[in-house]
Amino acid sequence: MATKKKKGNEEASRVVKGQELEVEHLTEITDVSPKQARALLRKHGADWTKLKDEAEDLKED
Repeated sequence: MATKKKKGNEEASRVVKGQELEVEHLTEITDVSPKQARALLRKHGADWTKLKDEAEDLKED
């Protein structure tokens, strides 16, 4: 059975299935869009202090 290989940055640009719950949580507590939440999670991972700070900055713009 053949398996798909993921290319370099393609994998990093996607949010893992389990992280979708984090996207939902971040959108609920910060009022950012799901797209913005995914970008923040890719950038900062699970550092919730940074995530919240960056989300606040996005809302101010």
